[in-house]
Amino acid sequence: MVQNTAVTKLKAQVIENRQKSKPIEELINKSLKELGKAVPSCMSAERLARIAFTTIRLNPKLADCTPESFLGALFQSAQLGLEPNVEGQAYIIPYKNSKKIVDPETGKTKRVNVDEAQFQIGYKGYIELFYRHGAADYIDMHTVYENDLFEYSYGTDSYLKHCPVLKDRGEPIAYYAVAKLKNGGSVFKVMGREECIEHGKTHSKCYISKEWSDAANAYVQLENPHFDKNSPWAKDPNAMCKKTVLIQLAKLLPKSVELQKALAMDSTTKTKVAADMFTIPDTTNWEELPEKQPAKLPNKKNAKTAVLPPAEAGG
Repeated sequence: MVQNTAVTKLKAQVIENRQKSKPIEELINKSLKELGKAVPSCMSAERLARIAFTTIRLNPKLADCTPESFLGALFQSAQLGLEPNVEGQAYIIPYKNSKKIVDPETGKTKRVNVDEAQFQIGYKGYIELFYRHGAADYIDMHTVYENDLFEYSYGTDSYLKHCPVLKDRGEPIAYYAVAKLKNGGSVFKVMGREECIEHGKTHSKCYISKEWSDAANAYVQLENPHFDKNSPWAKDPNAMCKKTVLIQLAKLLPKSVELQKALAMDSTTKTKVAADMFTIPDTTNWEELPEKQPAKLPNKKNAKTAVLPPAEAGG
């Protein structure tokens, strides 16, 4: 009897998820022609749509997102030629996005949380983009553990030496990426684990340090800042540390329009589509709304309107 009840609940949940995903799937099907214009020759709109539908089934929370934001993420993925949720190239991730709305009853502005889908590039996506670079020959990256032999030096006599031990390597302490160019040159970047995480805290939009307070009518500082629980920084910090190193390495490479666009489009929420998604503004607002505990209010005499820190794409 208990088993039958569980099966019934599971079937009901599946039906509910299908109903929720219908608006998104219908919008994608209506947009197949435009999607076909966006994808590179190596991809097809139909394949990308199938991947999108599978992505929603694997993560039912995406069905709660606004169809416009999901389509915006899908178009960004298409234009960069990165398949979402396939081998870690790119991801479409659901988030609570804080939005200003006008309360119809009071006529006053208030903030509400809206479920929206965000486009994010994985470190494997950046590797894929690197190999499309006209000057690129080879790229390699590794994690350094505390018991490995690791030496490096920057400057005119720069070098890098990494000899991993075969067992008991300890905890990860650093990450590095090396790029070799077709002209024979090479460049590498090394970052410590703590340095990568601090970089994420400083530049990533998913590091939440403030929340909205209706009482103060402003964002106020959180006592315990943190990465959003749904963000890659919270779920897979090692992968994000690798991505951080790759992004810093990309800044040392010869300029590439495609790579520069990827850096700008990474970790963005877009609710419109265009022939060039780079031109559509990011509508992400990472600051949380208070749920249970009210924010600690600043001293009224010294209170200032909170200003969001500048965001660096790809963090």
